[in-house]
Amino acid sequence: MPAAIDFYFDFASPYGYFAAARIEALGARCGRPVAWKPIMIGSAFKASGNVPLVEQPLKGPYCRRDWDRLSRLWQVPYRFPEPFPVVALAPSRAFWWLSETRPEAAVPFARAIYAAYFAAGRNIGEVAVTAAVAAELGLDGSALAAAVADPVWKQRLKAETEAAIARGVFGSPFIIVEDEPFWGADRLEMVEEWLKSS
Repeated sequence: MPAAIDFYFDFASPYGYFAAARIEALGARCGRPVAWKPIMIGSAFKASGNVPLVEQPLKGPYCRRDWDRLSRLWQVPYRFPEPFPVVALAPSRAFWWLSETRPEAAVPFARAIYAAYFAAGRNIGEVAVTAAVAAELGLDGSALAAAVADPVWKQRLKAETEAAIARGVFGSPFIIVEDEPFWGADRLEMVEEWLKSS
């Protein structure tokens, strides 16, 4: 079994959203499974001394335009959400809970959460919204909301984030294949070339 493409992301990351729309197709072309790994990007920023893009002079307004361009180029539905950014603890904890209890539902849930925020403008930082998105997929929204508040899944997200930072993850999306790191949605082509030629 070839090594997985480790796909680290934060649900509040626009570039993570765009990468998520293409990562599975990349994996299929390269014969690699994709391991989706939501993390708390704020912790990674703290470790690297970084701040959210929209808070950075010059870079913030540029990124707003860049996200619109990526949407058109890759034909991925997108609108700048309000509020932005949000702290995506609820969907991240829910994802890790699903990965253990309903693994087949975890990635569809992740995609639905991303679409809820970046295509439909729903506030995924709210537990009720996260639970509603899950219910729309036929999942138990009440059980998911309970899992979000469970210390087990709080700790799981924290541990996954710490493990990611220990591997050098500092942004979203961040892809690692066999210890080779790639940062950014614009590195997907490079990831594919590396996989096919290495």
